[in-house]
Amino acid sequence: MGGGAWPAAEPMNAPVQVRPARADDLDAIHAIEVGSFSDPWKRDGFRDLILGGHATVVVAELGEEVVGFAITYAAADEGEIANVAVADHVRRRGIGRALVDFVLATMIARGARTVFLEVRESNVAARALYTARGFSELSRRPAYYHNPCEDAVVMRLAVPDALV
Repeated sequence: MGGGAWPAAEPMNAPVQVRPARADDLDAIHAIEVGSFSDPWKRDGFRDLILGGHATVVVAELGEEVVGFAITYAAADEGEIANVAVADHVRRRGIGRALVDFVLATMIARGARTVFLEVRESNVAARALYTARGFSELSRRPAYYHNPCEDAVVMRLAVPDALV
């Protein structure tokens, strides 16, 4: 996978639990966002998503600690993974995979036949995760990301009929 070795993943002491986000998760979600991305979303945007009901926002917990989150949108038979992030101190332990699997299962159960996402070209770990889940590159958006400027890789998952 990619161009180099990843450090060995440390085993989790407790299983990760994925659940719908609540307003009291906002500080943890935003802290993970700021620690994960060079051009993070604003705190108020997360608040609006959690309270507004126009997106699905879930968190991953280890014990009582929120250690990751995912945001998805759905319309008709399409879904979009808008954001996935895991706290730095627990990366490479399967939390991102658990979040992606959870949101994919949820979107498919609600009738999604195609799921899209965008990811930084340089985010080798995320691209490997999405590819392992059946996504393939659809197109590129030149200079889509800022700080640093970078292309977005648009990926698509065509949901097999057997899963719908």
